[in-house]
Amino acid sequence: MGRNRASNALSPSSRRRLRNLCLGLAAVAILAGCATSKPPIPRMQQVDLQRFMGDWYVIGNIPTLPERDAYNAVESYSLAADGRIDTRFRYREGGFDGALKTMNPVGTVVPGTGNAVWGMQFVWPIKAEYVIVDVDPAYQLTIIGRTARDYAWIMARQPTIAESRYAAAVERLKALGYDTSKLRRVPQRWPES
Repeated sequence: MGRNRASNALSPSSRRRLRNLCLGLAAVAILAGCATSKPPIPRMQQVDLQRFMGDWYVIGNIPTLPERDAYNAVESYSLAADGRIDTRFRYREGGFDGALKTMNPVGTVVPGTGNAVWGMQFVWPIKAEYVIVDVDPAYQLTIIGRTARDYAWIMARQPTIAESRYAAAVERLKALGYDTSKLRRVPQRWPES
């Protein structure tokens, strides 16, 4: 009886917030369980965050749902004063003249990972795993992966790269346990009209 009185004491908006918190925690638990069902994906030992900041063109990916028909996709990072990473992901939907779409997740570096593992938060309280698997010494090409081996991104500072560099990145993903038949080349054409 006391329990019913306590739940009735909550306002409708408080009950919604509590329900959303419970659903969010359940989603985090499910995502954490999925991420740990495979061995951790190897990561860079150390990433220079200042050098990693800036624009990265998405050359190829195993796309998330919103990215499946993306053109001119660019991920931009800037280091905030509090150490978080402000992110802007922009792309054209369905073609080079498609609607411009943007997302602004916030990245948080996981301590003790050499700046190579981030929690990428699109919606509170869920942080998606984001692992910098590889970045070349010049910080011109990077591969981003996840322990679940579900999504991956090959990104570069320029909208196109040599075919040999792309093939090497695909081989790296394959060696990490990815199904590279799911990779999609992201069309890039610049300047935009």
